[in-house]
Amino acid sequence: MKINSQVYVTGSFEAVDMYCKAFGAEISFQIKTEENTYAHCELTVNGQLFLAVSEAPFDCDHNKEHVWQTMAFNVYEMGTEEAVRNAYDVLREGGTVIDALGPCDWNPCCANVIDKFGVFWWIAI
Repeated sequence: MKINSQVYVTGSFEAVDMYCKAFGAEISFQIKTEENTYAHCELTVNGQLFLAVSEAPFDCDHNKEHVWQTMAFNVYEMGTEEAVRNAYDVLREGGTVIDALGPCDWNPCCANVIDKFGVFWWIAI
């Protein structure tokens, strides 16, 4: 059995661009809608599926307030502090920093950020 993560956001084109910049991802597969959004877009890092992104249906809750999510994406073993700092800088733009970039008891460089699409990220070396 496999499991892959997918997020549903309002503004899927902008979200895909941001996640590509944050994590060095590339679009490997995409299906666009007539409204020029993503019905489904797969992002890969180093040839491996990283994340799928889709436009949220209109009947979803479109609350724009940044609130604690019931689910978080943990992106770790990013390799370098520079990679973590880049992701942090991109994800915090228009978002909410929960824990600023720095060390914690189990990682020398990490942060918790809710991006402007309401997606919660824990990023770390």
